[in-house]
Amino acid sequence: MGAALEELGEMMRRYVGLTVAAVALGPISPTLAQETHAQAATPPASANQQAQSNSQTVGAELPSVVVVAPKKVATSKPKSRKPKRNAPTGLKAATSKPVAPQSVSSPDSGNDDAVSAATILPPPGTLITAQTGTQATTVTNARNIIPTHGATLTDTLDQQPGIAGSTFAPGANRPILRGLDNNRVRIQENGIATGDVSDISEDHAFPVDPYSADSVTVLRGPSTIRYGSQAIGGVVSAENQRIPTYIPYGGFTGQITGGLSSVDNGRDGAFKATAGSQGFAIHADGFARHADNYDTPEGRQENSFLDSRGASIGGSFIGRDGFLGVSYTRFDSLYAVPGIEAAEEKSRIDMGQDKINAKGEWRAPEMGIAAVRGWFGWTNYAHNELVFEADEGSDAVGSRFTNRYTEGRAEIETVPFATAFGALTSTAGIQISNRQLAGISFEGDNLLEPNTTDSIGGYLFEELRLTPALRLQASGRVENDNVSGSMYADIMNPLPDSLVAERKSFTPVSGSLGLLYDLPHGIVARLTGTYAERAPVAQELFSKGAHEATETFEIGNPDIGIETSKSIEFGFNKAVGRWRFDSSFYYAKFDGYIFRDFTGAKCDDTIASCGSGSELDQVIFNQRDATFYGVELATEYDVAQIWNGIWGVSAQYDFVHAEFSNGEYVPRMPPHRIGGGLYYRDDAWQAKVSSLYAFNQNDIAPHETPTAGYTLVNAEISYTMTLNGEGGIAPKLIIGLKGENLLNEDIRSSASFKKDEVLQPGANARLFGTLVY
Repeated sequence: MGAALEELGEMMRRYVGLTVAAVALGPISPTLAQETHAQAATPPASANQQAQSNSQTVGAELPSVVVVAPKKVATSKPKSRKPKRNAPTGLKAATSKPVAPQSVSSPDSGNDDAVSAATILPPPGTLITAQTGTQATTVTNARNIIPTHGATLTDTLDQQPGIAGSTFAPGANRPILRGLDNNRVRIQENGIATGDVSDISEDHAFPVDPYSADSVTVLRGPSTIRYGSQAIGGVVSAENQRIPTYIPYGGFTGQITGGLSSVDNGRDGAFKATAGSQGFAIHADGFARHADNYDTPEGRQENSFLDSRGASIGGSFIGRDGFLGVSYTRFDSLYAVPGIEAAEEKSRIDMGQDKINAKGEWRAPEMGIAAVRGWFGWTNYAHNELVFEADEGSDAVGSRFTNRYTEGRAEIETVPFATAFGALTSTAGIQISNRQLAGISFEGDNLLEPNTTDSIGGYLFEELRLTPALRLQASGRVENDNVSGSMYADIMNPLPDSLVAERKSFTPVSGSLGLLYDLPHGIVARLTGTYAERAPVAQELFSKGAHEATETFEIGNPDIGIETSKSIEFGFNKAVGRWRFDSSFYYAKFDGYIFRDFTGAKCDDTIASCGSGSELDQVIFNQRDATFYGVELATEYDVAQIWNGIWGVSAQYDFVHAEFSNGEYVPRMPPHRIGGGLYYRDDAWQAKVSSLYAFNQNDIAPHETPTAGYTLVNAEISYTMTLNGEGGIAPKLIIGLKGENLLNEDIRSSASFKKDEVLQPGANARLFGTLVY
C-alpha cells in the first residue's frame, strides 16, 4: 500500500494530462449499449424476467440481448390461458418486440432521483449494476462484448473493478476475482459448469466464445454458495438463447456480427437465429475467429496466433407457465502458447468439446410455487498439447488432457408468504456432478492419472422482508465430495513405482447471513458475513508430473484437507439517477488456504529427476493460513445535456491485498488500479474515452519478480441506424470503431506466469459491426 501511495502523485499527473486531452475531444466521449436498472442478482434469470428486461431496452440496444434480471419470478397470470389465434405465445412473446428509441431527458430537471430510470439509464459499460442481493454483481451485455478485442470472456471483463485475467495466451485467459482463480472460480454457461480443464493450468482455455454470450454476470460473495464449494471465489456466468426461453415477436429474430483488428490481423464473425411458433422455438448459432501473432511495443509476439470456431443448435417447448429445452454445442480451438521456449518448440493446444445442455422452468403461483427450475449438462472435452519436432519435421503430442463432466441442478422457489416477522421467500436446491479427468504425458510421468470426482450438495436460501426498507437474507449449503485417484505412497519420498489408489471424502459446509437496507435517493446498503468451505480437487491431491506451461513439476498432497474462508463485506449501491455508484469493502480470513509450495528443488520430466534436474521448479500442494482484503469502487455521473444526448464522467478504483500468516505475499496478485473517463450517448451515437492506470506490483511472493505499472487508454465510438423492415420489425445496423492501448504501453500482467517473457498486445484499432433483425 505504501508503494502505491508513493506513486499516486506521479500517476495523478499522468492521468490528469490524459483527462485534459480527452476533454479537448468534446463530444467524442463514448458509451456502449444501455442497460436497465433491473439488472441483477443471481443467474440464470427466468425467461419471464428476461422478457421484462428486454421490454425496457431503449436507444441503440440490441433487441436480442438479454440482461440478467432479479431472481424473483413474476407470479401474475393472464386472465385467460387460451392463446389468441395467430398470436405469438410463450413467456416473452408480448415483450420481445423492439422498442422504439426514446429521447434522453435532460439531467438538469432539478431532482436527481425524480428522473425516471426509463428515460435516464446507466451509461452502457457498465460499471454500475443494481444490487438486489447481498453479493457484489457485475453485468456485461453483448453490446459491450462485441467491440472488445479478444477470444475469451475474460477479455471483456478484466478492466472492471475486482476482475483481472491470467493472460497466459490469446486463447487462454481465465478470470481472477479478488485475487482468486482456478479451483475457486466457477465458469458456467446457462447455469452449468463449462466442463473443461482450465482450472488445472493457466494455458488451458475454457470453451465459451464471447460472441455466444448475450450477457455475462460476475458474482462475488455469498450467493456463490448456490454453485458448489469450487465457487468459493466467485462465479462467471454466460447466458444466451441456445435453449430458447421465448418465442420471438413475429416468429423470428436474427443477428450477424463481425470484426477486424489491426494488432493481430484478426478477423471474426458470428450469427444467431431463433425462430418459433405454436409453442415451439428453435435456435442456431455459429462463430469463427482467426488471429495471427500479435504486435507489441517491442515487436511481434511470436507464437501467439489462434483459430477457433463453434456452432450450436437447440430447441424448446414453451408455454405460459414455463418452458423445457435442450441444446447441442461443438467448440474447437487451436491456439499457440507464447514464451521463449514455447516459441522455439512452437507449442500449441488443439482442443475440442461436445456439450449437451438442458434446462426448464415451471411456475404455479396458485400452489405457492414461484418457480421450479432445472439444469442438466453433459460435456466431453479433450485437448492435445503439441510441439514441433525439428528432427522429425512434424508435430508431436506432448500430453493429452480429457474431461467428461456431468452435472444436474434443480431448485424450487416459493412465493412470498406472511410470517410474524414479515414476508418470507424460500429457495431450496440440489446439485449433483460427476467428473472423470486425466492428464496423460507422452514425454515423462503423467501429470494426472485417471481420476473421478463425485459431488452432491443441497442448499437453502431465505429472504425475510422485515420492513419495507429492510431485508434479511440467509443461505446455507452442505456438500459431499468423493475424489478417487492414484498417488505416491509417500509424497516426501515419491518413488517412481510407488503409486497406490487413494479415495478421499470431504463434507464442506457453508453459510451466510446478510442485510439489505433501502436508503433514500435509491441507495441500497448491504452487509454480509460468510463462512465457506472448499474441498480439495483431484489435481491438488494427485498431481505428480511436469507442467511445462508453468515450468513446474507438480506433486499433489493427499493429506491436505478442507479450505475454510470467513469473510465480511459491506457496500453501497445506487444504480439510477444522474449519479450512480457501487462500492464494496471486504475482508476474508482463509484457514488452510491451498497453494503451490515451491520446495527449491529442480526436476526434469520424471519424478526420478527431482533433486538433480534443471528445467522445472518442484512444487508440492500445501496449506497455509492467509488473509485477503480489498476495495472495489465505481461511479458514473451524467453531467449535462449536449447536442442530442447526455455527456458524463466515470471513475473506478480497486485493489486486493493477500498475505500468508508467515508474512509472505500470496503469489500472482493483481495491482492497485485507478481510472476514469468521459462518455456521450444519444439515440444514435455512443462514445467514450477511458484511462486505467495500474500501479507497480511489488507485493510479490519469494519466487516472483516485480511488475511495472502502465496506463491503458481506450476509446470507442459507434453509430446505430434503423433500416427499412417488414411486418413492423425494423432491423438495426450498428457500426463502430474501438481503439485499445492507444499509448502503445508495455503491459505485463502481474497475475501471469509468463509476465517476464510475454507482453500484452500493443496499440490496436478494431472495426466492428452488428446487424440485428
